[in-house]
Amino acid sequence: MRRSFGWLGIILVSAAVGCGGGGGGRNDPVLSLSAEESLTQGKAALEDEKYFKARRFLTHAFEVAPNTALGRESLLLAADTFFLQGGEANLIQAEAKYRDYMNRFPTSDFASYVQFQLGNCLAKRTKRADRDQTPTEKALAAYQEVLRLYPTSEYAALAREEIRVVRNRLAEHEYVVGKFYLGFGIYVAAIARLEGLLENYKDYEFKDKAYLTLGRSYLKAGLNLKAFNTFESLRREFPDSRWVKEIPKLVLDKTPASSEAEPEPESLS
Repeated sequence: MRRSFGWLGIILVSAAVGCGGGGGGRNDPVLSLSAEESLTQGKAALEDEKYFKARRFLTHAFEVAPNTALGRESLLLAADTFFLQGGEANLIQAEAKYRDYMNRFPTSDFASYVQFQLGNCLAKRTKRADRDQTPTEKALAAYQEVLRLYPTSEYAALAREEIRVVRNRLAEHEYVVGKFYLGFGIYVAAIARLEGLLENYKDYEFKDKAYLTLGRSYLKAGLNLKAFNTFESLRREFPDSRWVKEIPKLVLDKTPASSEAEPEPESLS
């Protein structure tokens, strides 16, 4: 029993030393600063791109004066340090800080900026087109909120441009999935994905290659007339596209009658 208590004593003493001896203890010089002094030094460190150092000062400034204009500025700049430092973990922290700011100060003059930054935090965490696009979808929703809530703000135009970029990422995901289905002979699924892409993402910047892949899917499914019409759309809308040269010769040489009846591809269900 004495030996057990001896080990317990060592553990308790070590814990006490750990709590009192770190950089965040009472001897931390940052804790002696006023909110104004801490904010000033935080801004200087941020200007020098010393994000971790800046964050210590800014966090202290907010904790000292959380319900003041100075505190609000400190919290927002602390969020910016995470965003500017970058990386998956820091972007997650930045998003959390921006959301905290928005929850505390929803009527702030900086609300439109914060909403825009929420979109940026998510957009920078988007994955490749063949991966899960949940962050991309959330980024799109965040940017759309900028337009809905702050349509006259300076960030509205920036949000529109980011929406275009994000929508192209989502469209590319649909294309990659459709092409995957085509490659594995699942023609119904490929057609559904590619038709949906062309219907829902009319501003897709690589629409020409989507036409070509959809046309190929129709051909594989035995829908020759639909394939022909799709290839014609490609030639008409993108005459200079390199994908026009990819159109199968057999389709170029054959003009099916408009009354040609075609079987529908077998349903996945």
